[in-house]
Formats: sequence, structure tokens, C-alpha cells
Amino acid sequence: MTDTVTLPEVVSAGEWQIARDALLAKEKELSLATDAVAAERRRLPMVRFDSGYEFEGPQGKVTLLDLFEGRRQLIVYHFMLGPGQKAGCPGCSMVVDNIGHPAHLHARDTTLYVVAPATLPEIERYKERMGWTVPWVSTLGAFNPDCGIDGGFGVSVFLRDGDDVFRTYFTSGRGADQLVGTLRYLDLTPFGRQEAWEEAGRGTDGPGHWWKRHDEYERI
Repeated sequence: MTDTVTLPEVVSAGEWQIARDALLAKEKELSLATDAVAAERRRLPMVRFDSGYEFEGPQGKVTLLDLFEGRRQLIVYHFMLGPGQKAGCPGCSMVVDNIGHPAHLHARDTTLYVVAPATLPEIERYKERMGWTVPWVSTLGAFNPDCGIDGGFGVSVFLRDGDDVFRTYFTSGRGADQLVGTLRYLDLTPFGRQEAWEEAGRGTDGPGHWWKRHDEYERI
């Protein structure tokens, strides 16, 4: 990258602080705008969802209501791993690599599950390869299609009120960027994600085109 990208200008510490303070003001504006969007997201109307959708888990058949594990909120990541596939989508794998310890979500009455249409043995084999412990279930029937997932990926959010389940949010595409801490770290660096869309001369990759499963990168 250093051979193809113009490096930042070298300045004094005082000049750097002035530039940093100017950027900080913009970052604060962005934070406030992000907070406002998050508040609007929380106020979205919700739609009733059948709590009886079934999944295949390590302990047998479970329902959508069961996935809450008694908590009020449920986040579902729709993972691209279909029947007969030996490996999951590299992008989805990047997302799951960035899932943190569940205790932090549980502390806020929230459960997270990954779901995929692959069979449970196929899911378990891929989880073992990747070293993941995040809970997964195999989707059965119409759950993914009813969530607008037709072979792709996405994130659904559900709310439980007693035994009634409601869908409150869905996102896909670039909306899933917010789940990937790796990208947040790269966005702090001079080279960024090194993708062509960021700035001229930053790279030739399209969004996410450089992503691989974590055991497939060349060791550098």
C-alpha cells in the first residue's frame, strides 16, 4: 500500500492537534446524527410474527419463542450456509468472527442466534472448523423466506411481549457493516479498508471483496 497510496502530510505536533480537533468536531456531529437515527430505529412500528416457527438445534426442535431463552429481545443473523455447502459465506464468517461475548447482550435482556438453512451436522462441522461457540440453529420451513431472506444474509430483530413475538427491525447489505468491529478499526487507520470506493488510489477491491475465512488468509 505504501507504494501506491500518498501518505499523510508530516506536520508538527501543534498542527496535528489543530487538524485532529477539527475532525473531532465532525466526529461528534456524526455521533449525534447516529444517535438520532438509533432513536428513530427504536421507535419503528413492529409487526406480529408467528412464535411457532421451528428450528433444529443441538437439543432438538425449538421454536422462535424458545430462541429468546426467556429474554425480551432477540437478534437473529441470517447466515449464508445452505444444504450441501461445506463452507459458509466469507462475509458472513467475518460477521460471526466479530460477535463478542454473549454476557454483554444478556445483561441487556437480549439473546443472539445465528441461523442457516444448512443441516445441523453441516452447521456443527463449520462451527468446529471456525472455532465458534455462538449459538446456531438450522432453519426449517418458511422462516427465512418470511423474513425476506432468499439465499442471502441479513439481521432480524424481534421483541417478545409475553408469548407474543414481534419483528421490529431488519437490515442487510451495507447495513451489516455496523456489526463488524474489524471494519471499525480499519476505518481509524490511514489506509482504511483499502477498497476502491473509499478514495481514489486507496485500492482496487470492491466492498468486502478481500474478505476471507479467517483460516484462509496468507500469514503476513
